[in-house]
Amino acid sequence: MAPEESEVKPVSISEVKNILKKVEKEREELLYEQKIALEHAQKFAKLPIKKIDELIKELSELEFLDEIHVYKLTDLLPQTEDDIKTIFAKERVTFGESEVKKILELIRKYYTE
Repeated sequence: MAPEESEVKPVSISEVKNILKKVEKEREELLYEQKIALEHAQKFAKLPIKKIDELIKELSELEFLDEIHVYKLTDLLPQTEDDIKTIFAKERVTFGESEVKKILELIRKYYTE
């Protein structure tokens, strides 16, 4: 049986950015893969970690969303109903119109393009 420390937990792109910045300060240089991951996170992290944490908390309170869906939504920050449908097109999950509107309402509370 694997120890608890090896448990997989999703993290947002903003969290990845913060983690890699801390590692970069501790070391003189990041590994190649870490550099690429940090560049990606800096390019695509659209919100600061504080706002992301608040959004994750609010989205997690929606009973129809799984944890992995919450993190996917906070990383991508969809702006339309079609965006949400596209994000979840390959998954076996569908949201009703009211659920999609609730998701968009929460996302727009923290982020608007």
